[in-house]
Amino acid sequence: MLMPAISILIGLVILVWSADRFVAGAAATAKNSGMSPLLIGLTIVSFGTSAPEIIVSLTASVNGAGSLAIGNALGSNIANIGLVLGITALIAPLPVKSAVLRKEIPLLLAITLLAGYTLYDLHLSLVDGILLTIALVVALYLFNQFQKGGTAEDQIADDSEDIPDMSMAKSLFWLFFGLALLVISSRMLVWGAVEVATAFGVSELVIGLTIVAIGTSLPELAASVASALKNHHDIALGNVVGSNIFNLAAVMAIPGFIEPISIEAIAFNRDYMMMLGITIALLIFCIIQRPPRVSRWEGGLLTAAYGGYMYTLYSASL
Repeated sequence: MLMPAISILIGLVILVWSADRFVAGAAATAKNSGMSPLLIGLTIVSFGTSAPEIIVSLTASVNGAGSLAIGNALGSNIANIGLVLGITALIAPLPVKSAVLRKEIPLLLAITLLAGYTLYDLHLSLVDGILLTIALVVALYLFNQFQKGGTAEDQIADDSEDIPDMSMAKSLFWLFFGLALLVISSRMLVWGAVEVATAFGVSELVIGLTIVAIGTSLPELAASVASALKNHHDIALGNVVGSNIFNLAAVMAIPGFIEPISIEAIAFNRDYMMMLGITIALLIFCIIQRPPRVSRWEGGLLTAAYGGYMYTLYSASL
């Protein structure tokens, strides 16, 4: 028990520190390259913080456990909105720019619906994997078009004064070094938590659906909270939206390419529908507020919904 406890403690300390450095590097890179913080959040940050999910998906698929990859992708997306965005909004309410409401969030909803189409027959095939990969390519292209067609509101503007003044070399160093530490520290936390949970007799099912999903979402949580505290709201929200798109279009596509699999009906009826529902809730929350934002009470609702989902998983495993 000593080593797992030490792993959790050290992992947490490194996670918090590296998230701060990572966000600083990402914001400075955006400023130096002329890109908006939103685009950085939707691409570099979201892809980087999805690395744990990608690693888990690839490893599970190669070892013939593709269903674990599906569960991790769905569970991580639920955690990203319910836990990551919920807690981030509780700490600092997130303003949502009109372009995000009109473009990025609807794009996430569209890819979420496409993922549902691929899972509806309870089988993820090579064709499904190709469809999801095409969706990823289209999303990256659209991100670039959104950036080109953005107005002054969508650019660095109000966040620029809070972005660190770094050279390109230094900002890239902290971007990639911080990312590496985020991934390593999240794995330390997951390993330690699994060891502690096992020692206390928690079932493997509960561990997989909770600790693994939450653990692989820790980089998103750390990066989003750090971004919100630094007033880089575009990176915080863009990170969650982008990560969820990557999880569905990249992470979930992996089993289809390596070994097509069948999934349990409950994975669609319970887990996918929960992911779809919480994604729609995010869109509704943004629409009903004027100006658009995710307020503290809405963050509380998202967090409560995630807590209820965790309780449902726990009850079903008893």
